[in-house]
Amino acid sequence: MSTPRYTVPGISLNDAGEVIDQLRMRLHALNDLALTLKHVHWNVVGPHFIAVHTMIDPQVEAVRAMVDETAERIATLGGSPDGTPGTLVSERTWDNYKLGRADALEHLVALDHVYTGIIIDHRKAAAATEESDPVTQDMLIAQLHALEQFHWFIRAHHETAGGALTEAPAKTAAPRSQTKGRKKS
Repeated sequence: MSTPRYTVPGISLNDAGEVIDQLRMRLHALNDLALTLKHVHWNVVGPHFIAVHTMIDPQVEAVRAMVDETAERIATLGGSPDGTPGTLVSERTWDNYKLGRADALEHLVALDHVYTGIIIDHRKAAAATEESDPVTQDMLIAQLHALEQFHWFIRAHHETAGGALTEAPAKTAAPRSQTKGRKKS
């Protein structure tokens, strides 16, 4: 746990350290998501190219704003946000996004899994900060609102009229998810 030397009034140093640790992983996940979304933006092909290509950029910009907000909250609590690629890769608990140049449906199914993992872990962090820091919890809940909407946009592209989600063709590499395929420590 990171224990800061100072924090905001009304939060113990111990609680602030726990919140900073929660936010550090959220910072990594959001940075990773922004990069992954941009990667998809550049590598999507096929008949639905333009729809997916243009849908992704506003998500990238919104997620980048979440990254900044999260890093600034870490600093406000007395921590030192580390958004370097090396730290992200060494501390993350999920696998790298597997697809390169691929059909829109393949990317959308993979992004469905990415968003699922991020949302699950964001919800856990929101629950973990409820008692110790409702300000951080409020920030995470607001971010969840946008993340869940973006997830809906992604899912709508591979959902049938009956509400079933289609999966990408079998050749698709297994997507990275924060809740499945975690690295062994």
